[in-house]
Amino acid sequence: MKYIRSDEEIQSIREACQIAATVLKTMVAATEAGVTTYDLDQLGRKHIESLGARSACFNYRSGKQIFPAYTCISLNDEIVHGIGSMRRTVQPGDLVSLDVVVDYRGYIGDNAVTLPIEPVAPQNADLIAATRAALEYAITFARAGNRVGDISHAVQRTIKPYGYGIVRDFVGHGVGKTMHEPPQIPNFGRRGSGALLKPGMALAIEPMINLGTGKVKMLPDGWTAVTRDGKTSAHFEHTVLVTNGEPEILTIPKK
Repeated sequence: MKYIRSDEEIQSIREACQIAATVLKTMVAATEAGVTTYDLDQLGRKHIESLGARSACFNYRSGKQIFPAYTCISLNDEIVHGIGSMRRTVQPGDLVSLDVVVDYRGYIGDNAVTLPIEPVAPQNADLIAATRAALEYAITFARAGNRVGDISHAVQRTIKPYGYGIVRDFVGHGVGKTMHEPPQIPNFGRRGSGALLKPGMALAIEPMINLGTGKVKMLPDGWTAVTRDGKTSAHFEHTVLVTNGEPEILTIPKK
């Protein structure tokens, strides 16, 4: 199969994922009330470049739209693909979603996290905890012999008791030489459905969960997706390798 990676390719993806994880860790440490999202984005840019990689987001093209930032920084009701701006300052009580995707020597590393800025509203703390738990549980199903639907159902099963909205317009995906490769990995689905998982597949698993409705609308910039009802959203993501044994999370920084 085209998307089953060789040992050499897997090592390259590992290296890209370590860079992505390191950059995300740096951005997390710098995220606080008073910082602009532009400054966070530029911090990400500089760290990516210092590690010999490039942003896979910058100049990414979708139709006629070209993404102008180096990372995705989404606040509060912004689900994904927020664009850093000098006019946007992180405020107390915000939820800040950081998504870092790098290209290192032709291979992709992709990860994301949502941070609460104190003081955190209880409902937002619960949303973050549930979304993180959904990712952790879903990763356990990224095993050879399972199917994509097993991962998808794990997210849905975790979130359903909370009554949160599961975003359906955006999904997880395979990664490798490009940012979005097969298979698509929805955050909802049936057990035993979808593509068969095999050793050597690299998967970006990323629950996107809303406090209210799962429905989405797009801002005029053509990139930023927000919740239709204006309620908050959380987003967590790891790149995971399917092996002959336990799933290997590639985007946990080793340093």
